[in-house]
This record gives sequence, C-alpha cells and structure tokens, in this order.
Amino acid sequence: MSMTPEHASWFAETFGKLVANVGLAVRGKPRPIGLAVTCLLSEGHLLLEDYPGTGKTSLARALADTVQGTSSRIQFTPDLLPSDVTGVTIYDQATKRFEFHKGPIFSSIVLADEINRASPKTQSALLEVMEEAKVTVDGVSHSVGNPFMVIATQNPIEHAGTYRLPEAQLDRFLIKTSLGYPDHAATVEILAAAHTRSHQPQITPLITPTAVVDMVELAATVHVDPSVLDYVAQIAEQTRTSPLTSLGVSVRGCLALLRASRTWAAAHGRHFVTPDDVKALAEPVLAHRILLDAEAEFAGSTVADVLGQILADIAPPERRGVSS
Repeated sequence: MSMTPEHASWFAETFGKLVANVGLAVRGKPRPIGLAVTCLLSEGHLLLEDYPGTGKTSLARALADTVQGTSSRIQFTPDLLPSDVTGVTIYDQATKRFEFHKGPIFSSIVLADEINRASPKTQSALLEVMEEAKVTVDGVSHSVGNPFMVIATQNPIEHAGTYRLPEAQLDRFLIKTSLGYPDHAATVEILAAAHTRSHQPQITPLITPTAVVDMVELAATVHVDPSVLDYVAQIAEQTRTSPLTSLGVSVRGCLALLRASRTWAAAHGRHFVTPDDVKALAEPVLAHRILLDAEAEFAGSTVADVLGQILADIAPPERRGVSS
C-alpha cells in the first residue's frame, strides 16, 4: 500500500483531531503537540525539556489518554534501579520456576519523568528498548509491543543531583522540544477552568493502538524525491564540517529526519515530502544531536543559530510534480 492523495487527506484530518484532543489538556501549544503526535506516528521517542509547571507531564498524560493503549509513569530518582524500569526475574517456590515480572516500561506510552535525575546505569536501561522495542533480562528478550513510545522530561534548571544524558541516549530521541509558558489568553483560560485542585479535563480516547500502527505504516509510504534525500544528506554533512561544531548529525539522525518528514507531510495532507517539511523539523529533530565547539559556545553561538545558517546556505531543491 502506498500513500495516495485520499489517504493523505484522511491522515491529515485524523492528525488534526488527535492534536485538538491533546490540546484540551495543554492549551495554546499546537506546535509542540503536533511534534509529539508526529513522534508517535513516526515510531519515535520524545524528549521534553522545560521549566517546572509548563505542562510537560500533562502533555504526556493527554497523549497517552488519547490512545486506547496502556500507559505508565516512572519517576526517575537517584536510587532507581534498572530492574525497577525493565522488570525482574523471580523464582516461584510453588512452581519451582523462574518467572519474569514486567516493569513499567511494558506500556504503549511510558512517561519517564525527570529522566536526568537517575544514575547513568539506570538511564542505560532504556537504550535497548528505545532502539529495538524489546527488553533483555537474564538472556531472554521480551517485546514491549506496538505502538511503543517513551516521553522523557527533564528540567533545565536545578542541576544539583542530576546526570547529563549522554549523546548515545540523546540520539535515541526522535524529537526534542519544549512547551514554554502559555500566552496571556491561554493563561486566563487555564485559570478560569481551575475550580478544583484536580482541574485537568477528561481526555476521551480517540484512536486504538491498532489504528496507530496503521497510521505509522501509512506514513512510511509517503513519497520522497531523490532531490530531497540529497538535501537531507547535505544538511547532515554541513553539521559535521562546520567549524562551529564538534559533533554533527549521524546517519541515524538523517533517518530520523526523513521518517519524521514523511509523517509531517501526511499530517498536512500531502503524499510527498517537500523541502519545507525538512526545514520545519530540522531543529526539533537535529538540534539535540549536535555539539557546539567550545569556543563557539563561549562566543555565544547556539545550535539553533548554526542550523539556521546551514539551512540558509544550502539551496533547497525545486519542487517537482509527484504522481499519485
């Protein structure tokens, strides 16, 4: 099956409904919500970095509630062990057999709250499952099912007692974004609805896990012209050769940008990817995979500045007609 204009129209309509449903809990943030839904439909994982009280947990919960699957929350703390995440094998004296007890990672959507507060050993427990959607305990692999998505949050302040995520783990996240504070109108709307301490709106499930899988498979069939592939490769190469960076985008990063661009195109009713799709997702998909040179960082440069200059320097391919 390949994406047709009719499929793209249905995909865009469904995508809009999912964003609107999550928006009932997170007011005035359509783009971050759209990125979160794009991440889900691209089989990726989401990293939310923002200040306390901006709605990171609300976004994760609302997205989990929108999907009729299972969800779990893991509060990452310094004393959290890898087995607290993945599960553990326990000997049952009654049956005289070892039985595997699943950890909270075995859910459709997993909220890893304040992931940078856990030790590197516990953080590394997520590497295999985020890449391969399976957990290996005592030499036995266990699938976590499909769909599967990790939404991790971290606080950019209060660094005491935190452990910086290593580049290898950051590379596992398809998208990194933030919510920011709501604007004045959204703030007033939130305050008006806060009658009780538990003032979160009830989120009605809109889609089944099977339908999510169908949308993922459909998005993967969106057409990508060879000129767009060349465009993505040029962007990645420029991040590696730029004098302002010490680490550029890997091949995994290129694949992530391509995968997300396919979903983004379908979400906007198109059955083919355009350079504008790549540009729209370049920063949330690539920025956390790039390390600035120490001197450039000291001089005040940011990754967003570097990416913006690269996108300005590389001429995008001309739009071509695409057959359906």
